[in-house]
Amino acid sequence: AGLPSAAVGALITLQLAGMELTIIATIGIVMLIGIVKKNAIMMIDFALDVQRSQGLKPAEAIRQACILRFRPIMMTTLAALMGALPIALGLGAGAELRAPLGLAVVGGLILSQAVTLYITPVIYLALDRFSGSGPDEREVADFASKAI
Repeated sequence: AGLPSAAVGALITLQLAGMELTIIATIGIVMLIGIVKKNAIMMIDFALDVQRSQGLKPAEAIRQACILRFRPIMMTTLAALMGALPIALGLGAGAELRAPLGLAVVGGLILSQAVTLYITPVIYLALDRFSGSGPDEREVADFASKAI
């Protein structure tokens, strides 16, 4: 859910910084794929586990997953963000070569994190609904009102 937003965030950040999409920036975007997909997988895996083991409805399972996995997801994302920040700031020798990589990672993480935390539960419920055992409209509306 967050992979396209990660690429968009990286490209917007590069554009705002006045940098081109180089091979190094592309490597940064590839790095984002691993980081961003991990966040959605952590949330979905936890929701499926809770749904199966405790017999919860999908809306309640993904709600618990969002609550319980929020901190670990934020911690790993912030660790990656803080690791890429010195590269993005362009400090030291050879910084002009590495700066696009850091900017791509930082910009992509910021946008994709915001999008992933909101879009992943919605996609989870939508896919569950299409599988035939999903919630009805009232459950989705109730979940959405709690999220806002």
